[in-house]
Amino acid sequence: MPEIEIRPAILSDLPALTALDHHYITDRVWQMEFNHERESGQIHTSFRQVRLPRAVRVDYPHPPTQLRNEWPSKHGLLVALLQGQPIGYIRLLLDRAPRAAWAADLVVERRLRRQGIGSGLILAATEWAVGMDCYSLILEMQPKNDPAIQFALKLGFEFCGYNDLYYANHDIGLFFCKPL
Repeated sequence: MPEIEIRPAILSDLPALTALDHHYITDRVWQMEFNHERESGQIHTSFRQVRLPRAVRVDYPHPPTQLRNEWPSKHGLLVALLQGQPIGYIRLLLDRAPRAAWAADLVVERRLRRQGIGSGLILAATEWAVGMDCYSLILEMQPKNDPAIQFALKLGFEFCGYNDLYYANHDIGLFFCKPL
């Protein structure tokens, strides 16, 4: 892992954070299967990983420019710096679930992914959440974001739910939780 510094974001970080390459490439998705058996009163929902015929580029669900407008009102925005330059961030909210810190965004510059920077941001977010008296950390992501899903599972997060039509582009939101 490159030697990074993680600290709360400041206004001058925002141009570099919004300029980060937010998209991702995936060759797997989580496909939702939904079955409502009205006669028995049962609803079954399941997700399964499906391999795509080819890798696809997926745009990030939140416009990066939105960060500039929202960051002062958000509860936590931690930035990862490499040689003083912002290379990633995690945006944390406290008002989405009781006693939980909610990571609405976790972004690392594309060329620096898979080098431990995201793990460092999660560790810093965990420390931040504990300091805010939270009992859990929740990550949100699209079912198309298999790299993020695998990352969350590797770090000990467990699938804890979904919300249909969660994102502005009408994608499902998947949620993974880790007790603190």
